Amino acid sequence: MTERPKNQRDVSLDPDAQIFVISVAAELAGMHAQTLRNYDRLGLVTPHRTTGGGRRYSPRDVALLREVQRLSQDEGVNLAGIKRIIELTNQVEALQHRVRELAEEIATVHAGYRRELVPIPRNNALVVWKPRNQR
Repeated sequence: MTERPKNQRDVSLDPDAQIFVISVAAELAGMHAQTLRNYDRLGLVTPHRTTGGGRRYSPRDVALLREVQRLSQDEGVNLAGIKRIIELTNQVEALQHRVRELAEEIATVHAGYRRELVPIPRNNALVVWKPRNQR
């Protein structure tokens, strides 16, 4: 196994860690800080706020800023369209998460039923049911 040099760190950041101030996030996203403020006002990217009111951006926020820039510049989508795309993407992700939760729940319930179910041999008998006369 090779050793890593001491000056090289393992950078595995939590994608939701609120660590970047607005100037750093702007530089990472390739934008001006005022653009980030405008996107915040429009609700495109909503950074975490410190107790003093300062904005703190996560790596996920920076990736979203890059996607906003790509959609705007490369695809020609206006900001209202980008906002709708972000909303729908978030909704799809939430629904996919819920589907995974439900699938796990079904698998757990189904696994419990396997011990209780008894196979019944099939036959071709026809059963006719007639209700009793109701008075």
